[in-house]
Amino acid sequence: MVTSAIVAYLHYLGFMLSFGALVLERRLLKAEPSINEAKLMIGTDIVYGLAALTILVTGVLRVLYFGQGVDFYMHNPVFLTKVSLYLAIGGLSLYPTISFIRWAFPIRDGKAPVISEAAAKRLGWVLNIEIAAFVVLPLLAALMARGIGLQA
Repeated sequence: MVTSAIVAYLHYLGFMLSFGALVLERRLLKAEPSINEAKLMIGTDIVYGLAALTILVTGVLRVLYFGQGVDFYMHNPVFLTKVSLYLAIGGLSLYPTISFIRWAFPIRDGKAPVISEAAAKRLGWVLNIEIAAFVVLPLLAALMARGIGLQA
């Protein structure tokens, strides 16, 4: 029981950290960031990635060992929708992450990355979509946990 509670806690903590990191990334994003602002964005994206990985690992553990049983999840379209949305968010997050990785090259040379207004707007839109999708995940989790979507 204690292990199950710890895995659930880490799952929720990962969600909160991921969401918080996305919101912070969106808040910090701007064209022509300073070196320190760019470093903060990169660090925030690393936190986001680690937290998202925590969600994935603990989610798999919950399905396989600490939840309602594999059949409960695999036959629930709400669960499958939730997982699909999570994976879509992960796919979308590649664009900002790759952009931030590219920022590391000028930073390494002691220069601020050059980010156009248009690029900052594109990144902002992607982050907005990720945040909006993240808001839906807890609703899907609450519906799923109550058996919504299961055949009677």
